[in-house]
Amino acid sequence: MSASRHLLPRRRFLHVVGTGLTTAGLGTGHFAARAQVPPRPAIPGFEATPASAAASQGWRPVSDRRLRVGLVGYGVCRFAAEFGFQDHPNVEVVAVSDLLPDRCAELARVTRCPKTYPSLEELVRDERVEAVFVATDAPSHARHCRLALQHGKHVACAVPAVFGSLADAEELFAAVKASGRHYMLFETSCFHEDLHAMRRIYQAGGFGPLVYAEGEYYHYMEQPIDSYKGWRVGLPPQWYPTHSNAYYICVTGQRFTSVSCLGMPSRIEHLQPAHNPYHNAFGTEIALFRTSEGGTARMAVSWDTPGAGGEMGRVRGQKGTFYGRYEGLLPAAQLPNVLRPPLPPGVSPGSHGGSHGHLMNEFVTAILQNRRPLIDIAMALNLTVPGIVAHQSALRDGETLPIPQFQLG
Repeated sequence: MSASRHLLPRRRFLHVVGTGLTTAGLGTGHFAARAQVPPRPAIPGFEATPASAAASQGWRPVSDRRLRVGLVGYGVCRFAAEFGFQDHPNVEVVAVSDLLPDRCAELARVTRCPKTYPSLEELVRDERVEAVFVATDAPSHARHCRLALQHGKHVACAVPAVFGSLADAEELFAAVKASGRHYMLFETSCFHEDLHAMRRIYQAGGFGPLVYAEGEYYHYMEQPIDSYKGWRVGLPPQWYPTHSNAYYICVTGQRFTSVSCLGMPSRIEHLQPAHNPYHNAFGTEIALFRTSEGGTARMAVSWDTPGAGGEMGRVRGQKGTFYGRYEGLLPAAQLPNVLRPPLPPGVSPGSHGGSHGHLMNEFVTAILQNRRPLIDIAMALNLTVPGIVAHQSALRDGETLPIPQFQLG
């Protein structure tokens, strides 16, 4: 990369962080007949906009090896295919699975994979599979990841890492450490253009210690999104916290140490305690965290507030702030390159702010280079577990509670 791409002039920087990239279409496959899969409902974050040809500028392969990947889960979000494993030149999709035969056939078609399995439990026994992307229902994430690890597979997982269980967090952490395999959480906010820029500026010292951070995930659900066994019905907001928590954790690599959280009862029917399996009454939960730097962070998750939504955040540090753009003490000439890493040709940045392709490429590249992925097991749990404790705090009317800490040596 030339020196001109390492440093980004301020005017160009402000243009870059205000521009989004989302998904292009999936490729064609080997299957002549399209399976009867219901159309995906409109879901915030999945908006399709044209990809940029510049996304691949400067890409260089790190290996000529092809990683053999299995993909599991083609539910309402179609996640197993959405991240573009099938288009990466260093990946061969060798097996796919979904519990529903029509969906499994469609997943095989769009990923150009001839081998299908009726369940994850059978797929992970396939010795050809080196790595598995777990895009199953959230309550099964921890169990499915542990099972894949036990069969010697590297694991990538859709969010959240665990679902409402601190015990599952401890067990998953132990399983990853014992396995010697790579684990990565596919938290989409981590590769939003603005958050990636914040992370690069933080690493360059442009913020100093963060005094305050805000993260917000507003996803209006008058009716719950369809889900396996109805797991989304009445979901406690802070059990799905990673999109907002990323605006501190994925910027700094630091942690939350304690939380006071308040919840507000909802007018929406499925968010009434009698109408959901969690006995949850809250449609919105607002958490105030103490950070490991000594600052504070306000993280909001809401299902019942109509209007502008999505995943967004801001940070304020002792040396600078980022509210849509950087303003601070770091001179423009010293700003780092904040462009996201180049993608292989043919890999779309994808939706959720153009994050999908970057998450997949980071996971694949980390395995090929035998290094920790950006969102490793410690960061994954530091993104997820604070929300579990925040919901406990909300049930206790905002009582301040300590948060378990996860660190790798």
